[in-house]
Amino acid sequence: MKETLDEQSRQSLIKYRLQRANETLEEAALLAKEGYYNATINRLYYACFYAVLALMVANEISTSSHSGVKTMLSLHFVSTGLLAKEHGKTFSRLFEIRHSGDYDDFVYCDQEMINEYTPKAKALIEAIHKLLNA
Repeated sequence: MKETLDEQSRQSLIKYRLQRANETLEEAALLAKEGYYNATINRLYYACFYAVLALMVANEISTSSHSGVKTMLSLHFVSTGLLAKEHGKTFSRLFEIRHSGDYDDFVYCDQEMINEYTPKAKALIEAIHKLLNA
């Protein structure tokens, strides 16, 4: 996001991004229930991505790519101890799995992967909520 937002617009965007994160988690649950595991990982990644974008907006950090978001999360929040290293690892791993699932051939996510990453994604989003409310 390149433009400068006034405080009201910034707060509205943060709220919107967090709402998207929560809704996208719900989408992931529905997809998992039906056995669409690649799509579930995609939605888990995007749920986290939206929450991380809210964090970026709140801290006036600009990014222009998914890789940039991952880098800024690590630089400004994980390496400084504001977020646990485990949260940074979760985001990075979901980024990798989602990218591979979207662009590579013969990539299959399974229930075990969903069982592992769903609580991790929820924990990351919850940590961001807490950080934003601190």
